[in-house]
Amino acid sequence: MPAQEAFSQDGYDPHSMIDTWIRVWEERRVFEARGLTAGEEDGPRRSLLVSMYPYPSGDLHMGHAEVYSMSDAAARFARLRGDNVLNPIGWDSFGLPAENAALKRDLDPRDWTYGNIDVQAESFRRLGVSFDWRTRLHTSDPEYYRWNQWLFLRLLEKGLAYRKSAGVNWCPVDKTVLANEQVLQGKCERCATDVVPRELTQWFFRTTQYAQRLLDDMAELEGKWPDEILAMQRNWIGRSEGAYVDFTVEGRDEPVRVFTTRPDTLYGATFFVVAADSPLAAELCAPEQRAAFEEYLREVRTRSDVERLATDRPKTGVALNRYAVNPVNGAKIPVYAAEYVLPDYGTGAVMAVPAHDQRDLDFATAMGLPVTVVVETGEPHPVETGVATTGDGTLVDSGAFDGLGKQNAIASVTAELAGRGAGEGAVNYRLRDWLLSRQRYWGTPIPVIHCSACGEVPVPDDQLPVRLPETGYELRPDSGVSPLGSATEWKRVPCPACGGDAERDTDTMDTFVDSSWYFLRYPNPDYTDGPFDPEGVRRWLPVDEYIGGKEHATGHLMYARFITKVLHDLGLVPFVEPFTRLANQGQVIMDGKAMSKSLGNLVDLQDQIARYGPDAVRVTMLFAGPPEDDIDWADVSPTGSVKWLARVWRLCGDVVPADRQTAGPGDPEVRTRVHRLVDETTRLMERNRFNVAIARLMELTSALRKAIDTGPGAADPAVREGAEGLARMLSCVAPFTAEEAWKRLGREASVIEYGWPEADPGLVAQQTVTCVVQVAGKVRDRLEVTPAIEEDALRSLALASQKVAEALGGREVGRVIVRAPGLVNVVPRKD
Repeated sequence: MPAQEAFSQDGYDPHSMIDTWIRVWEERRVFEARGLTAGEEDGPRRSLLVSMYPYPSGDLHMGHAEVYSMSDAAARFARLRGDNVLNPIGWDSFGLPAENAALKRDLDPRDWTYGNIDVQAESFRRLGVSFDWRTRLHTSDPEYYRWNQWLFLRLLEKGLAYRKSAGVNWCPVDKTVLANEQVLQGKCERCATDVVPRELTQWFFRTTQYAQRLLDDMAELEGKWPDEILAMQRNWIGRSEGAYVDFTVEGRDEPVRVFTTRPDTLYGATFFVVAADSPLAAELCAPEQRAAFEEYLREVRTRSDVERLATDRPKTGVALNRYAVNPVNGAKIPVYAAEYVLPDYGTGAVMAVPAHDQRDLDFATAMGLPVTVVVETGEPHPVETGVATTGDGTLVDSGAFDGLGKQNAIASVTAELAGRGAGEGAVNYRLRDWLLSRQRYWGTPIPVIHCSACGEVPVPDDQLPVRLPETGYELRPDSGVSPLGSATEWKRVPCPACGGDAERDTDTMDTFVDSSWYFLRYPNPDYTDGPFDPEGVRRWLPVDEYIGGKEHATGHLMYARFITKVLHDLGLVPFVEPFTRLANQGQVIMDGKAMSKSLGNLVDLQDQIARYGPDAVRVTMLFAGPPEDDIDWADVSPTGSVKWLARVWRLCGDVVPADRQTAGPGDPEVRTRVHRLVDETTRLMERNRFNVAIARLMELTSALRKAIDTGPGAADPAVREGAEGLARMLSCVAPFTAEEAWKRLGREASVIEYGWPEADPGLVAQQTVTCVVQVAGKVRDRLEVTPAIEEDALRSLALASQKVAEALGGREVGRVIVRAPGLVNVVPRKD
């Protein structure tokens, strides 16, 4: 039965209630945080909950519905618990998609962007999201990007911003540089065009200077951020301990320094590899090999970094007809240029030890190069198996170091190198400096002026913002220069230092700069004396809970952490981590695949809201599974959500008014059930387990319906207590229906102002559940425990059981699998 027909049958209409309650919320200002502006009375506990702000590419989509249903449930729950909640909203409104859309439609990017923002803002209101609209900001406003420029200048003063020529990922269709994170399988993430390498002069932020701090400060985030995200960041930073080793190369005065994590294998280095696209390769190439090298280089430049590092690709390279000298034994080893070494890793050169590194072994096999084992691990020779031996062992064929184990050998060889002046101990990081230049129009202009006499001159602070030109530019100039490069009148300015003719920098900033600090501005987005209000930051920051997709782990989240640390060092913020807690949501997919127009599986959010109402869409999103899991819309039922919400609406209308209910606290069985379900729902909401919390609300709905129909009846005080508690808790996930239910109970608006129901500890404490205890999968005992028992306590109780001890029969315990509160499985250690 279509959802709309169900509405007409039982009187529940999720559409007619929307305008009424939006007006009530706005008139009563129920979502405005206290103390946000001067003179307002503050609350005892402040909570800043921030969702990663949306990009205005069009109207809201299914992904927006998911993340904002999550964040709004969390914000409403905190508000009902008595917190002074700030739930802000802004728009990530600069960027290439708006520029491309404007070009396609022959529009100004401003018109496209701000038109979409207005559409999304209205959709948010009709979805019932509890934003404090006073916080609204847009990163494309000059009042905002002025402070992007101000921050850039502070980093420039501290030596953390610099400009250099670098190889970049270039999209020939979008005509702009792409960060590594924006290249997917060698293609532009926006237009799927093959990315090509180019050499351009670019601006960078020196993120590498903060690499160790980015690692160390993760100690603050343990247990508060998902383990998966922390692991992704650690891998991206990629700290490696080892040694620098200096190789002399014939024809070059200065030695070439390489980094290795295995200096103990140095005697096994049988060749030397440099990145084909590094300046070093071109420098070292012998004249007779120049033609072969340049032909190979053209091939390499057609491949992305991901392709070059793929382990399943055949290894290719070209000899440079030069030799390097191994500093520990004086052996001359040939130098090759290859694609499997990247130019931005160290010096773009590596010592190749094929016996003990798989990539080097694959290259040696392809090129017919020698393989020398110098660490005896007991495994077959790599030439026989095609598999490098990378484990621990004892050094052999390594001169005075023979017989040493790995760790002692690493220390001894490093000391030997240092003594000879041929190397030293070192720490290296995979993390690279942040390339922030973009050859786009719709972004923050970089506030630097280039003068032939003075060089790079910062724009003075009192001349900020450097505004984007509104006329006189081409979005896609035929000349191939950046759009701002085509704005001749805008570009030509006097030098601030000498007054002579000069030109503005024509690049704009990566939008990751915009998003690296926007949350700091939420407490006072109209502040004009700095990038953010210091008092507002002191009162509200860091963010208590940040919600968004895990795809931002090595981009936005890393950059926001970096900028926060820089701001701390500048004395502008009192903390080093911007987000105390992090919650991730999965994707909304259809039939097992990402939604796409080309696949014909796109689900339109507004269509779903029109059919089922905003509450049913929200409930469906939250009930589908844990927040971090993907939601396949083909597997869920908005119709089922409508039916449940209609049951709640009807239930609350059936409850007898308070002035006509029977005397006393009500039926003890019903009251106990109500309080226990309130307690369970509370604990689930505290952990963002929205799907299970909704299941408990459904259980409470059924219990109250039964109590009305076959139990103590609609006049019982316990039934009313349960119905009022249900409406108050429902307001987190289905706010419009909750308000209607509250009204049908005879209460005045708004249910949000009545707080979260409190469970009676005395009633909750009586509840126990049966925990099954197994030994090797067989049931050996049953324990009566409280539902809230912790895993450690349940493990201890199970191991203390006499029946478990008898079943073990003296065997040692190998593992204990605990699924609190219902199951413990004790697994004996295998002999």
